[in-house]
Amino acid sequence: SFDTKTHPPPTHTHTHTPSSSPRRHLSQWRAEMEWSLESVREMVAGGMQSVRECEICAFAIAMCVLLLFMWYCYRVGREHGTRKHGSLLEEQNGFAFCQSSECFRCTSAGESLNQRLYHSLQEYAKRYTWSGMGRVHKGVRDQGRYLNSRPTIQRPEVFFLPDLHSAPFFSREVQRHDVELLEQSFPALLAEFESIYHQPPARSGSSLPPGWKANSTPRGQWWTYYLVNQGTPLVLNVRRCPRAWRVLGQLRTFIANNVFGNACFSVLTPGALITEHYGPTNVRLRCHLGLRVPPSCELVVGGEPQCWSEGSCLLFDDSFLHRAFHDGNPEDGPRVVFMVDLWHPNVAAAERQALDYIFTPGRLEDREGK
Repeated sequence: SFDTKTHPPPTHTHTHTPSSSPRRHLSQWRAEMEWSLESVREMVAGGMQSVRECEICAFAIAMCVLLLFMWYCYRVGREHGTRKHGSLLEEQNGFAFCQSSECFRCTSAGESLNQRLYHSLQEYAKRYTWSGMGRVHKGVRDQGRYLNSRPTIQRPEVFFLPDLHSAPFFSREVQRHDVELLEQSFPALLAEFESIYHQPPARSGSSLPPGWKANSTPRGQWWTYYLVNQGTPLVLNVRRCPRAWRVLGQLRTFIANNVFGNACFSVLTPGALITEHYGPTNVRLRCHLGLRVPPSCELVVGGEPQCWSEGSCLLFDDSFLHRAFHDGNPEDGPRVVFMVDLWHPNVAAAERQALDYIFTPGRLEDREGK
């Protein structure tokens, strides 16, 4: 027989940890929320109190910011208004000096300009026609080669039109109508010069009347009063010279709305020298009408000297190396001419139209900024 032992059933001990009751959880959550909301209220109240305490200081700061913004807008507006007249002028001791990197007279041509010229010519041809564009196309396409291979006596700085008759001086007969009109207007132009030249200085510390510009010279003074500067009329100057502006409007070959076109009164004081330099292109003739011509004044173009004469016009190609000087005595007074840029007589009408389109003021500048 088997011994049978009775084993008691195993006893399982369950350890039971009593959990927090739902009411206790809820009370804790409410307490935390109340603390959080109270903290937010305290921070907001503190911030508002700080704002109230610093109200005067904040108002002063806001006013300073507003004044600075107004000053900035004023300066930007002045600079923009000055650039619209063709070049940015900087006043130094009452004299205005050109500082614009886009000034065609003061910068030389480069590969970037050649590319912009070609794109502008293509735009013109698409809009109008290629007819009559042979020389212009040839000049634009090979501009770099033409400018670099020119002899030192004639080297335009910006644009050279090939196969164009060249000479330092031209006969008055090549632009007879405009030359005669200018010479007939001599009394009116001289009187208008006198009216603008003898005005009081533009401001204290300046030796120049309003509208006049001082140019760089190694000795003496060279002053200009532009009515049109690189194809852009100077409105204030034009208003002071209504008769001169009327004469410009009657000229048949005046280069208008083109960066190669200028019109101004030009003054050389005794002892002044304009050093040798080249003009920007050979497509124009520069015309000087003598208004006041004392002794010992001379213009040298391509090595050939000429003298001005009061009431007469002198035509020359300023793409040739040229200089001017006034070696007279102080009692002789200044040399004064009225200067205008006329089309070269051998530039055809279709070519003029295309060049006006390509060299419209601002066109090449806008393209460079794109």
